[in-house]
Amino acid sequence: LGGELLGCLPASLFVIIACVLDFLLYTIFSTIKHHSFVEYSFRSSHHLEVIVGGNTMMARLLRSTIGALNTSSEMVMETNNLHCLPEAHGMSKEQYMSCVTPLGALILLCFAQVYVFRIRRVIAAFFFPKREKKRILFLYNEMLRQRMAFIIVQRKRIILRVRQRKRLPFLDRLGRWLPFLQRFLRKYCILCGLPQSSNSKLCPDPECGTLYCRMCWQDMGRVCFACSPEELLSSDDSSEDQTGYAD
Repeated sequence: LGGELLGCLPASLFVIIACVLDFLLYTIFSTIKHHSFVEYSFRSSHHLEVIVGGNTMMARLLRSTIGALNTSSEMVMETNNLHCLPEAHGMSKEQYMSCVTPLGALILLCFAQVYVFRIRRVIAAFFFPKREKKRILFLYNEMLRQRMAFIIVQRKRIILRVRQRKRLPFLDRLGRWLPFLQRFLRKYCILCGLPQSSNSKLCPDPECGTLYCRMCWQDMGRVCFACSPEELLSSDDSSEDQTGYAD
């Protein structure tokens, strides 16, 4: 499953980076268009009038000729830079979903691959029942072998720790001399190192006092190998070696 998810990682990063860049570019261009809009307005007017006074013939002649120069004009011009601004078009939610949906389906297929592989085993077991039985027996025997090896190693570890503990620590000796102080002395499991609790088990032998947690005590078969004779370990190991596997 981890390999398939790692295979989806490049595609996921590409889609995420592409969507983020698209949103950033849309935001930048929209901001530029909103704050960079400039509008120009230009207005001008022109009025020329020549007045010739008098009633003589010369005055009338001048009024008729120079009067053509009398002009009046007004100009209004407005322009802006709208056609120069970028026109940003953002992606809609549906478009974002269409980009993310195939990637989500790919990740779901990675998780569903485990169940598809289980169906493959069921189909093979339906057509080849004898082969399936051999497979189950092999797995069962392998689990038995690993469990027996684990128990043997743990028992030998207990004996080795007991041999190395030639002298008891001062607090343990003080607890033996003054039994009422044992409630204040915290002990730990000899195998896993868990602190003493209500589920912990002490060795029945008062001279031993070895502490086990509940799980380690059950794994050891409710027998303390810290104070048991070595013959018990050797006989138990030989009996485990002689134990046959399931056929």
